[in-house]
Amino acid sequence: MKKTFYSILLFSTFIGACNNSGESTAPEGTNAEAATPRIPFTVVNAYTHDTLSFTQGLAIYGGQLYESTGSPEGIPNNGSWIGPVELSTGKATPKARLEKEHFGEGMTILNDKAYYITWQSKKGFVYQMPDFRKIREFSYNTEGWGLTNDGTNLIMSDGSNKIYYYSPDSMKLQNIVSVNDHNGPVPNINELEYINGFIYANQWETPYILKIDPASGKVVAQMDMNNLVNEARGAYPQADVLNGIAFDNTNGKIFITGKKWPKLYEIKLQ
Repeated sequence: MKKTFYSILLFSTFIGACNNSGESTAPEGTNAEAATPRIPFTVVNAYTHDTLSFTQGLAIYGGQLYESTGSPEGIPNNGSWIGPVELSTGKATPKARLEKEHFGEGMTILNDKAYYITWQSKKGFVYQMPDFRKIREFSYNTEGWGLTNDGTNLIMSDGSNKIYYYSPDSMKLQNIVSVNDHNGPVPNINELEYINGFIYANQWETPYILKIDPASGKVVAQMDMNNLVNEARGAYPQADVLNGIAFDNTNGKIFITGKKWPKLYEIKLQ
């Protein structure tokens, strides 16, 4: 099951040292080889993150950091919820919780409304900001993984190489884009964030964040976060996969974390 086990064995197969400039050697046979340009970055700050939060999505809206989480069985967690997180302390304040029948996934905020999708329920929820009053529900025909927006459309992933564009008002499907790199289709597209005209995506069970051209679906570059994955697991062995990207378009700051990670990092692209 996608969300109910750790991926430690997979990450242990990655060899070679890396640093915060994203300079590392990727293993052969992956979708993240040297032919894809690397995006150098530096870590600017590291903030506390709740290790009970099984992070599924991050977003910044009005200068405030928001998080959505999932609730896998058999792993200590604080449930499926969406709400603000105090950056300086890591304190989360769940504002909307899902019933146990729903496994929370990605979220985004557009036009003072928060959209929160679920993994296999094929159901999403819309909340009015700032009090998170639920105003409606919506349905879709795929699994729900990641969610972001480009200021007009909701953009959703389902764990395949497909990215789906929906109208936020009608939830009518507008477009489907296939993600590809030099090797062909790129699977496991997960958490999404729209940054300066590109879609940045966690690729599940890898330490990579992919930069995707939304018009063509081509992976034009990538960030190697292997060093931060190792740091997270060194500090907290129960830390799971990289997941969670937030962009503050007022100041250009980018934040990343992972499921049950002890830290949330502010990074700067070089």
